[in-house]
Amino acid sequence: MKNNVTKINNTKTNVWYRTLLFVYNMLDMVAESIDKLVEQQAMNSFYYSSNFSDNDVMTVAEKIIALSERKVRLINIKVATDNSLEECPVELAQLLIEHYIDNDICEDVAKRHNMVLRTFYRKLQKAEGEFANNMIEKGYTEERIREEFKEDRWVIDIYKKFLSKCFREEVHLLEQEQELC
Repeated sequence: MKNNVTKINNTKTNVWYRTLLFVYNMLDMVAESIDKLVEQQAMNSFYYSSNFSDNDVMTVAEKIIALSERKVRLINIKVATDNSLEECPVELAQLLIEHYIDNDICEDVAKRHNMVLRTFYRKLQKAEGEFANNMIEKGYTEERIREEFKEDRWVIDIYKKFLSKCFREEVHLLEQEQELC
């Protein structure tokens, strides 16, 4: 089923996909919060005073529609994430779930799976690539994910932390290579 999709295996390009896995558990809470905001908007619209207030029918309807669209986007991303994890080989999906979604440290996950740390990192990188490819097949490219979360500063902040960590790791590897020369 893998058709003409650019394969992603580079750790640096998986930053958005790591971010998705990391925020996965929070997506339900955000969706529930959106429901409460929609209810609050609807209840507050009862106190509408004039056609030029923030509470006129059109303004309230536009706010509710925008919130509902945001919730649909989050649910679609969560479903695509679920499906992409299910399409990964079981062992690789389990590593992703334990490390990113359950937020377990690498050493603990490796130990639970009877792996040395080096093997764990190699398999984790492979798992990230598999997951990224599955998401891309569903239309969730890095550009689309960035667009979907452009209003969610908390997700952008997490992405930036992962990106920063990725660059620190790359700089460290470059320094090690220079020491060998």
